Amino acid sequence: MKGKEPKPSTFQIWKLAARPHTLTASVAPVFVGYALTLRLIRQNPVLCGGDDTSCNNHGDALLPMTIQFAAFAGLIQISTNLHNDYADFVKGADTDKRVGQARATQKGWLTPYETCRGCVVCLMVSLFIGMQYLIPTNGQCLDSGAGSRSADPIMVFIVLSSLFNAVAYTGGPFPLGYIGLGNISIGYSGLGDLFVFLYFGIVATVSVPYLYVTKTACVSPLDDTTKLMQLLQYPFLCSIPIGFLATNIIVVNNLRDRHTDIHAGKRTMAVRFGATFAKMEYLLFVVGSYAFCVYFWLSENEYVRWTTLLPLLSFPMSIPQLKAVAFGGKDGQMLNDHVGGAAKLQLIRDDACDCDVNDINV
Repeated sequence: MKGKEPKPSTFQIWKLAARPHTLTASVAPVFVGYALTLRLIRQNPVLCGGDDTSCNNHGDALLPMTIQFAAFAGLIQISTNLHNDYADFVKGADTDKRVGQARATQKGWLTPYETCRGCVVCLMVSLFIGMQYLIPTNGQCLDSGAGSRSADPIMVFIVLSSLFNAVAYTGGPFPLGYIGLGNISIGYSGLGDLFVFLYFGIVATVSVPYLYVTKTACVSPLDDTTKLMQLLQYPFLCSIPIGFLATNIIVVNNLRDRHTDIHAGKRTMAVRFGATFAKMEYLLFVVGSYAFCVYFWLSENEYVRWTTLLPLLSFPMSIPQLKAVAFGGKDGQMLNDHVGGAAKLQLIRDDACDCDVNDINV
């Protein structure tokens, strides 16, 4: 009961609502993108003028760009977490029967208004970062004739869609209800897995290489589409296994919550197709993420080195998770640790991927 559980400090309550321990899912892929961009610069010195000094300057400019996008991605995730804390409570998914970790609004430690206010603050800061650093086109690129638009249309879409998805993931009356979209919910309609794969996998990983190529190397996203796609092909392929493991975090979460989600009308993949489907989905994504390493190694790609196999070193960490989630009989609260386990596995594999893409001279 609410009254029997001591109320944490204000800091701990907001920490609980924001869930900073989940930020590895959005931030780790961004730094994989940073490492992929360093490889891109070394493999294509023509992008930075062909001389070592210019390439070093490009490399120095890359880190601030990465930090800006990592801050944007992290704030979008915190906004999503805060809005989810609010919306799951008002829509009846988070009740006293909840089997997952405690939620601040459900416990009565924050009012729905307070949680929404925190979400709005994070969204406004992320919008500022997007408008100030991500969307504008580099003035030097405009001066050189590489494009004629002051705003990058691709980044406009990424920034605005990310802001929308943060509140549409769970939906609810605020703020979408004010524009007649209160019934829209990515998570409740079963599209949460796809959303995580696209935005926490592909977008989070490819955006830093994209920003470098378009803002620093001045490749126009609309006028030089073919060249852009060629340069981003390898980062895109690398983003797929990263997206697999990011998606597994929500797969375990939905497997755990499927019984209470049914009563709230939350039609996740685990609810729609059952526990066996969710377990096989988890297995497929784990195996698929490591199978990609072997695929890259066997492919005749100019970027591939033996270090492409380094992420396989994290495979032993996946075995306890596979035993518990895909093959074990754990359910409900017993899966709580394995939500975090899926996040840790993604982080370790991403770190190994960082080592791979930086160790290109071995």
